[in-house]
Amino acid sequence: MLIERLTKLALLGSSWVLYLLLVLSVISIATMVERWIYFARRSGDLEEQRPRLVARLDAADLDGLEKLLAADRSLQGRIAREALRWLHGGPEAMADAVDAELSRIRAELERGVNLLGTLGNNAPFIGLFGTVLGVIIAFHSLGESGGNAGAMGGVMGGIAEALVATGVGLFVALPAVVAYNLIQRRIGQIEADAAALVKLISAYAKSDPRILERARARSVKGARQQQRARIDDGSARDEGSAVAVASEAKG
Repeated sequence: MLIERLTKLALLGSSWVLYLLLVLSVISIATMVERWIYFARRSGDLEEQRPRLVARLDAADLDGLEKLLAADRSLQGRIAREALRWLHGGPEAMADAVDAELSRIRAELERGVNLLGTLGNNAPFIGLFGTVLGVIIAFHSLGESGGNAGAMGGVMGGIAEALVATGVGLFVALPAVVAYNLIQRRIGQIEADAAALVKLISAYAKSDPRILERARARSVKGARQQQRARIDDGSARDEGSAVAVASEAKG
């Protein structure tokens, strides 16, 4: 009874599998294009920037180093800027800041990667499922024909068409697997480059006391500026409230 019901379900056709694979291929291509645009807009040449970075570090020019990193659009530069903000706390604080920033942007880096991995692993099985359905339909047609030799050509044609689903599944899976591996390699390269850049800054901070001294002075100056800004904002609000009260009293 159960087998008969499943057979009737299979005989509904396998063309929907091809449409499903077509939709998945569009989603896969869209994800690849989006990832390519994302990494292209955030790419940079650290090797080209390295001599200028080293020159700023040799001179303990933290302001110049910050401007240089701010002008860099790469993700490595973004991570290094966040680490530089915590330089006054020492190399350990920088390492913690790097870990925190990497954890924060990892969701951006890996967006769509799981989808590509899932498609690469499962699209061939979806195609194989379509092929199985097509073969079931072909043999069912052969059984209904009563073993007529003239019907064999149609059965073979149906099996050949069913095999197309497997080919389409592979066609969807292969680019997804390649894109998945390339993205994973790119993410690993970004993390390694960022770690190397921060270690370079940390090495200079350990060897040159001027860097830590200037970093701490910058931190104190920034804290004072923020405190002064908060005081100014509070004074402005108090003046506004006083004016409002005076206006109400006159009214």
